[in-house]
Amino acid sequence: MQVAHDYNAGAIALPAVPEVDTPDLSTGVPVTPAAPSSNDTDTQSTPPIKTESDRLKQKQKRNKPTLSCLECVERKTKCDRARPCLACVKRQSGCEYTPVANLIASADRKSGGSSKARYVTKPPPNKVRKISNAASSQTSPIETENGWTHIERRAHRHSNASSGSSPYLLSNMPYAKSSPSNVFGVGSQHPFSNYWTCAGGLPEVVSVMPSKEQADILISKYFEVVDGVYPFIHRRTFYADYERFWALSPEKRGETDASFSALLYAMYALGTQFIQFPSYQERSQTAEFYCSAANQALRVYSYLNRTCMRAIGAMLLMSYFLMNDNHASDAYAWAGIHLRQSYAMRLHRDPEIVVPDASVLEKQQRRKLWQAVFFHDTFLTVLLKLPPTATHSDVPVESLAEDNETSTDGLDLCLQGVHSRVENLMSINVIAPQEPSTDITVQPKPHHLVDAATMKADVVYMRCMWHLGNLVQENLSSPCSLSLPLANSPRHKDSLIAAFRRLYKSFPPNLTQLDYSALQQLALVNPRGVRQNLFLTSNYFHCLMLLHASENESSGVECNVKPALEAAHEAIWAFFKLWGYFEPEASVWWVFQHRAFEEALLIAHLLAMQPVSEGDVPGPISYDPIFAKAKEDVSKMLEVMERYGGALEMHNERKEVLRDAFQRIAI
Repeated sequence: MQVAHDYNAGAIALPAVPEVDTPDLSTGVPVTPAAPSSNDTDTQSTPPIKTESDRLKQKQKRNKPTLSCLECVERKTKCDRARPCLACVKRQSGCEYTPVANLIASADRKSGGSSKARYVTKPPPNKVRKISNAASSQTSPIETENGWTHIERRAHRHSNASSGSSPYLLSNMPYAKSSPSNVFGVGSQHPFSNYWTCAGGLPEVVSVMPSKEQADILISKYFEVVDGVYPFIHRRTFYADYERFWALSPEKRGETDASFSALLYAMYALGTQFIQFPSYQERSQTAEFYCSAANQALRVYSYLNRTCMRAIGAMLLMSYFLMNDNHASDAYAWAGIHLRQSYAMRLHRDPEIVVPDASVLEKQQRRKLWQAVFFHDTFLTVLLKLPPTATHSDVPVESLAEDNETSTDGLDLCLQGVHSRVENLMSINVIAPQEPSTDITVQPKPHHLVDAATMKADVVYMRCMWHLGNLVQENLSSPCSLSLPLANSPRHKDSLIAAFRRLYKSFPPNLTQLDYSALQQLALVNPRGVRQNLFLTSNYFHCLMLLHASENESSGVECNVKPALEAAHEAIWAFFKLWGYFEPEASVWWVFQHRAFEEALLIAHLLAMQPVSEGDVPGPISYDPIFAKAKEDVSKMLEVMERYGGALEMHNERKEVLRDAFQRIAI
């Protein structure tokens, strides 16, 4: 069936419906009109001969497309035709529509109709006009040094009913105040210092490698702390390349693949951030030097016009490094490069389609790397309130299976240094594969191997974060980036919250454990699993908090104060648990710190808006335990910030803003 596009109307024209026989009202049987004849007597005496086409027309009982979901049609229940519909949300069943129903919904959406599908589009013209008029009437734009404009105190004033944005969705990076954002982060300097000459090439970069003993410590620290949270590197094949690299002479190392050197330096930089140094300044300078070397190795590799999985992995780790180094805006800009390169390598496509002949290991690595890129893009844009970019993919989440992770198909080639198709598909290494080198034999060591249980647990964790990211990207990241309401009706808001809760219930118990003592005992035997639990808990309850706190006054959507405080309590306590179990790490993770800061600030604003006790009628803080707990959470957050904040400008600004908000809480 071909669909014609009406480009003038901006909508999709559906195919013409064939003529339908008119039923006889007395019998209800369709009557096929007889062909005209010159002999009326013959026509009346001789019945017309019915062709096969006539018989098919008689069988046609319905020409109206089914717009309700298949589950409601089968159960014969009322369907509101939302995506998902409220009936399916309540009974916790899958909500699917026919292709024709989806086509009609898409046409309504493109033509500006009142579609109930959960897709983000541009705001209606009347709302844009109301928002701009309201903004101009209350505040005036202030021209900044770099030509950008901003509205002062926009995060602290209440939004108008005509505006879809909620006054509770506070972020304002890199601080909590609305200020012009430097393109290259907190300061005005480029994040990567230049120590390199034009003619040095890779030998100059490799010459400043740490010793093998120091490198082992940094790589071990990376796999201990970072890899558990972002597990996309295959440890055994990485260590095979790592030991092979160090077995070469210094001269030969300068002739190796520059992308691998970039990956090594990125891992050194992140490992250094979690190593204890005499001073913060010394640790920061050492880590920044390693990250600068990673950047130079990528320049030697020519990362802008060629790419491979190692280069993308290195850029992804460098983005996390920049975030921990308090250069979040730099990380966002840098992430745009590795995301485009991921698209260029077609990592967003199902490996079974684009590389059907690849080994099981290679396909699994492509899925894991795309998941890591998607995860980084989605949850960073939630914090920055900027548009997500990793939005186009057909990689099935369930294809990231445990059995694929433990498979040995393709392992023998990787251990010999042959990585089929890790380069761009037009690379000479793919067109004319080289013979594997057998000069250096790598024997696996205990720390090279990961037990099957850990590998399977990592895959389950990645799938859970992937499912959560899909919900967050469509329902939080995209609308927040356009200042659109998260829900267009109270029922829509309830359905979104139910969808998040239903997903959370599907996660395994080890990832949803919230008890402090139980996790403390588990941290002694399985710290990797506890870190995964805390990162998943923090992300999930932070997003649930934003949903509960969202409002849309023009559509009757109000802030759910108590549920928002409960979700914020669980979210911020994930940070407190991380601080209690792994205090040195908690002082480094920027994403955890900033989420906890947002949660504390939201709690303070919600509590400040609650009525105080009047006479014999107690106020909310007096009788509900959650209000008292929420106030304690803000106080505890201020105490923790005093310990990890240091003298950095961003930390001091956060503390000042949160302290001011805390003082406004009704007592």
